[in-house]
Order: sequence, then structure tokens, then C-alpha cells
Amino acid sequence: MAGTADTTGAHPEGSRTDRVMTAGKLMLAWVALLWALEAADTATGHGLDTYGITPRHLGELRDILPAAFLHGGFGHVAANTLPLLVLGFIAALSGLRRFLGVVLTIIVASGLGVWLTSPDNTVTLGASGVVFGLFGYVLVRGFVDRSARDIVVGLLVAAFYGSLLWGVLPTDSGISWQGHLFGLLGGTAAAFLFRRRA
Repeated sequence: MAGTADTTGAHPEGSRTDRVMTAGKLMLAWVALLWALEAADTATGHGLDTYGITPRHLGELRDILPAAFLHGGFGHVAANTLPLLVLGFIAALSGLRRFLGVVLTIIVASGLGVWLTSPDNTVTLGASGVVFGLFGYVLVRGFVDRSARDIVVGLLVAAFYGSLLWGVLPTDSGISWQGHLFGLLGGTAAAFLFRRRA
């Protein structure tokens, strides 16, 4: 009929492009924030490290969130930057609201795991728990969502970052394997909690 147009499928690539741009900007901003926080931490004589998690002190539960954004030096931030960018970007492509729910789940799971199981008189901080969580999430979400594309993406991620799994073993006393393990478990749980509904 003259004068009408079907707009339901208009510009499908536009929405995909929007998701790519949003995911890219979000992850670049996140990483920039981590570097800025470490610069501020260094400038204040590592005054922000007090927001790391000390296990089994009730008052430290409030530090679960900020601890995921702080690091123990620029080398620590650098080690987390690339995997966080890559895995976060892939995860964020499924939508901002879903991504935020996934990340919050990972941070809480990783932080609580550290709080419950880390040795006494230790302080744990860093985004590596989130990295491990995003790895677990991307690895299993395709199977949970029954998405062939996401299964392939997960297998590619496993091929490139599969060696991360060694980080959940207690092989280095200076590395929080607890944060890695519980982050991985949190990311796996998030794939089920935030699965796509049929």
C-alpha cells in the first residue's frame, strides 16, 4: 500500500553496530578508570589499598565492590588490562543490562569467596576475579543459551585463554587463587542466572 513502510526490520546492522560501539566504549572507560585509580593510589602512597578485602572482618564486606577496581601496582593493572578488555567486550555485546548483572554477580561471588577463604592478615584486590568470571561466563553461556554462535565464541576464547584455568590452583602464595576460583564460579553461575529466555 502506498505511503506505508515496514520498519520492524529496518537497519538491523545499525543496532548491532550500536552494541559494538557501546561495548567498546564501556570497556575502554573501565580500563581507563582502573589505570586512573592506580595512578591515584600511587600518588597517595597506596592509600587506596585499604579498600582491599581482609578476610572474615565484617566491616570488610563493604570493600568487596571497590576491591575489584583497585590493584597492587601498575604491573598488576597491566596484567589484567588485555584479558579484561577482550572478555568484557565479548560479554558486553549481549546487552548492557545483562552485562552489568553478570559483572555484579562475579564481583560478589569472587569477593565473598576471598572474604571467606583467604588466609588471615592478607589483603586482596584487583580485577582478576572479574577476568576469571568473564572467562567462565563466555565459555558456558553459548551452551546455556543454546546459541551456536556463542558456543563457537566460547571455544575460541577457551583456545586463547584456556591457560587461565591454572590460576585457580594454589600454586603461588602471592596470587589470590581464591578470587580466581570464586570469580570463575560466579561467571558460570551468571550464565544461568542471566540466560536468554525462550
